[in-house]
Amino acid sequence: MIHCILLQCKFLIVAFLNLSYNIIPNPLRKYYLRLFNIRIGNSSYIHRHCRFFHVGKVTIGNNSTINFGCYLDNRRGIYIGNNVGIAHDTKIYTLGHDFNDPHFQTKGAPVIINDNVFIFSNSLIMPGVSLGEGAIILAGSVVTKNVDPWTVVGGNPATPIKKRNTNIEYSLSYPYMFAL
Repeated sequence: MIHCILLQCKFLIVAFLNLSYNIIPNPLRKYYLRLFNIRIGNSSYIHRHCRFFHVGKVTIGNNSTINFGCYLDNRRGIYIGNNVGIAHDTKIYTLGHDFNDPHFQTKGAPVIINDNVFIFSNSLIMPGVSLGEGAIILAGSVVTKNVDPWTVVGGNPATPIKKRNTNIEYSLSYPYMFAL
């Protein structure tokens, strides 16, 4: 019984985080998220209407942006490097169920997104995936396996399409208060 009460309290805290995050102005969100043990580097932003599945277990480097409407299943951990762009409505999962297990037990692993990665909109990143430096995930892709550095992938399941130019000179920073 105590376990159920504690679990329900955790769900209430996560629900409060998801509700309250949307009314905090962008310049203050980074500091607000620190109260929930979510770490965000300099010039990095998580825009409105993103949804967390847990408190803590998110670390984001510098100059990275998570856009409007993303799902961040941080129950097993999400680690995002520097200069990473994650477009709107992307879903990153770290936990699921083992459908072959007779008890349908959960299984999962952290997601690691290295420096200079860009994930286009409506993509799904599945548990345990590592995206190598400079990888590009095309829109609507379902990434079920690790992606090599500087590789462009797309499709369902995502497959390599070509190599990306390694000479990049941009730095991501989208500090807009009401970004879409």
